[in-house]
Amino acid sequence: MTTALLTLLTLTVCVDSGFIAPPPSAVLRSFSDTHTRLPCRFQVEGEEKVVQVTWSRQKPGGEREQIITGHFTEGPKASPEFLKRFRFESSEPTVDSTLLIMDTKKADQATYTCHISIFPSGSFERQISLTVWILPISSLEPVILTEGQSFGLAASCRSVGHPQPILSWDTDLPGRVQNRSGEDGVMTSQFSLRPLRSMNGRRLDCLVWHPALEGPFRIQNRLTVHYPPDAEIFSSGSWIMGRSGAELRCVVKGNPLPQNITWSRMDGRLPEGVSVQKDRLVFDRPLNVTDEGLYVCQTGNSVGAAKAQFRLEIERRSLEFPEAIKSPSETLLIIAGASIVGALILVVVVTIIFTNCNLRRKNRKLKRALSSRTEEMISLSRQVSMRRLNSITFDPRTAAEEASLMMDGGMKNSVLSVVDPSISRHTELEFDSLGRPAIFPSSSRRKGGEMEEERDERRRRVESYIRSSNMSLDSNRDQSSPPRSVSSTDPYGCKLGSRRDIHRETDVQREPIPEENPEQISAALANYFQCSDARLTHTHTRRQVI
Repeated sequence: MTTALLTLLTLTVCVDSGFIAPPPSAVLRSFSDTHTRLPCRFQVEGEEKVVQVTWSRQKPGGEREQIITGHFTEGPKASPEFLKRFRFESSEPTVDSTLLIMDTKKADQATYTCHISIFPSGSFERQISLTVWILPISSLEPVILTEGQSFGLAASCRSVGHPQPILSWDTDLPGRVQNRSGEDGVMTSQFSLRPLRSMNGRRLDCLVWHPALEGPFRIQNRLTVHYPPDAEIFSSGSWIMGRSGAELRCVVKGNPLPQNITWSRMDGRLPEGVSVQKDRLVFDRPLNVTDEGLYVCQTGNSVGAAKAQFRLEIERRSLEFPEAIKSPSETLLIIAGASIVGALILVVVVTIIFTNCNLRRKNRKLKRALSSRTEEMISLSRQVSMRRLNSITFDPRTAAEEASLMMDGGMKNSVLSVVDPSISRHTELEFDSLGRPAIFPSSSRRKGGEMEEERDERRRRVESYIRSSNMSLDSNRDQSSPPRSVSSTDPYGCKLGSRRDIHRETDVQREPIPEENPEQISAALANYFQCSDARLTHTHTRRQVI
């Protein structure tokens, strides 16, 4: 009965007792040259007690090694080969059995077992698999190349780590890569190419890839290619006789860059008064004819040498035209004056162009205004002409009034030119400037009373003559005799008739006729008078003048 109770109590304790995390068969990763902690802690219940703790390991080959032991009364005790690098983390190993590995090595990679003896429960074990990673140790060995060499090694990259790292190159150079792996996680990569001077200074980086790194580790490198130097001479200043401060400069390129530059003259040694300042040959004194010659610049580096030549010729303007040599300040003044004159000329030209454009624009406006005014005047003239043409009509309502006014006014010289035949027989007629008989001849001037009577008499005779002529025309129309001539109208609207039809004998006695209306009088006037220069002229008078 007692044995059964003791067995039941032991099972109960085993159920409640156990290792504290991490769980059994844990996998742990560590890095070389660092501290590694292997946790192991057992929790007891009731009257249980940890009597002893033992750490051991088993290598991949199957060999088992005891590392350290901790007794609840005797304390910790490590094996001689692990004494310096292995120890318990706690001073009470039976309470906390965690193992510390100082300065972890790659050989420490193994499966570790934590064995705990408990009274009265028995023994318990826990295994932890330790993996030791070695961070890659990388290096790059550049190779100095020389232009003209054959295809060969340009750089070598080497890395050691666990697990074994991976190497690659980051460059835009054309070449070939060769990788090789060795023992103990050593990895080597080589980059080969044919060197050219254009490749000097180009990027050739080595990239190291490892699982312990978040990204690739970059080893920066620049390709080095040595090549012979190049030399070129540049001149500064004016090579005119009498000038000072002129110099020659030797510009060199190469790798490595040449440090020593020498100057010489092919025709002899350097002239006096000339100083050599590194890559410059300075003429401190005024130039003269003896400075002419072929100057040589020489340089070199570890690969080769180079030289450049410059033919120096002196202009002799100072001998023929001494006044041509001017100081820099005078030259600047001349340039400034020329610039000002050029600017003034430009301003004047722009002003003239602007003024001409403005005048042309105004002339165009005046021409347009004059053309418009001329068109208006022509239009007004046409309107006036049309009004005059329209006004010279033979409207029956106005013909009689116009005829009467023209006889009383400017047409008196034509109407009254019909003189008495008895007067013309005894008195020689006078004519005006137009060849017409004068109304008032100078030889027959009368006094005022007589003139008035004569004027009244002539008016009566003319009226009687017009009435009689009108009646004759009417009678001729009634007889239905064919007209001798066709009447027409001139440009002024006046009716033109035949002189033979219009002319009648003035000495025929006419009987008084009754008074006719204005329309008949207008018609009669139109038959006996013609328009000439906007004036009426009697046909009979025109015949006499002719």
